[in-house]
Amino acid sequence: MITATMANPIDTLKKLKGRTWTEIRSRGEQAISAYTEQIGLSGKLPSDDEFVQMIHRNYFPKAEVNAETLFAHFYEVADEKFFPSFREKEKTIELFRQLDEKARIHVVEQAEKIVEGKFDLLGYQNLDFGEAFDWHYEPISGKHIPLKHWKQYDELDAEETGDKKIIWELNRHQHFFTLGVAYQLSNDEIFAETFIQHLDSWMEQNPPGLGVNWMSSLEVAFRAMSWIWAFNFFKDSPNFTPEILQKALKFLHVHGRHLEKYLSTYYSPNTHLTGEALGLYYLGTQLPFSNAPNIGADSAKKFSLPNSTDRFCLTACISSKPLGINDIRLISTFIFCF
Repeated sequence: MITATMANPIDTLKKLKGRTWTEIRSRGEQAISAYTEQIGLSGKLPSDDEFVQMIHRNYFPKAEVNAETLFAHFYEVADEKFFPSFREKEKTIELFRQLDEKARIHVVEQAEKIVEGKFDLLGYQNLDFGEAFDWHYEPISGKHIPLKHWKQYDELDAEETGDKKIIWELNRHQHFFTLGVAYQLSNDEIFAETFIQHLDSWMEQNPPGLGVNWMSSLEVAFRAMSWIWAFNFFKDSPNFTPEILQKALKFLHVHGRHLEKYLSTYYSPNTHLTGEALGLYYLGTQLPFSNAPNIGADSAKKFSLPNSTDRFCLTACISSKPLGINDIRLISTFIFCF
């Protein structure tokens, strides 16, 4: 059931004062999109058949589009356009071991904690989420956040949600990176199994548009990037099947659409918008066979990025070229900044 509080017309008019027509139109489009999601007219997860129809067929001129061919093509793209360390895995692992043995041990120990459901988040140590994950549980307050459309939460009210930053930090899935590095260093399938369990349970518990984890477009962008990294880390795991990847790619489709619709152009046009652009960069370069997101001129016009760094992100989002060394340096800068 959708509930809404009628805004005072005078207050609404005051909020519109000083805003450009472009901003008013953008905010209006976002409000309409959120409403159509709430009444079930948009934002759903596509079926397998629907997802196949969203694939650019020129990438599969002689092959049927199914889980196996999507799996193969995703990694063909990754081999060409993702970070070269994955193409030289043995050299990368050996270099890691030579540079810092203590770091290797630390990564594996942290991954083992994650397997047990324990995390260090935002200064809190050993937060215990258990092995059976509830992705809407905030352990400091002990609150289990109710599942509803993301637009129906009060962003400033902690009574219902507890500290959303703790939940968001976990749901960025940056711990997939730790699991992935540990897997590469040890070849222990327990790390792959934990990643797959977390990925699958997250998809089950977070239907498109439902839950606190869809509130912030920046968080959506971070999660999309974490997934793409993880897919490359666990490429060779026998547990990471084409069927699992296909389901995850459908969710990345939804992540991309969400980012396109709800860019923080007027909410937080600097850090948030830049992070969202970086998320679109990843999706646009690693999923070129999909029209999700439909990176192109229309999407580019939604950005209002004033400085050269932000303009690079915009250019990257509509580019199909591989990641070069300068691109990697800039991405490293972004990672450091966030």
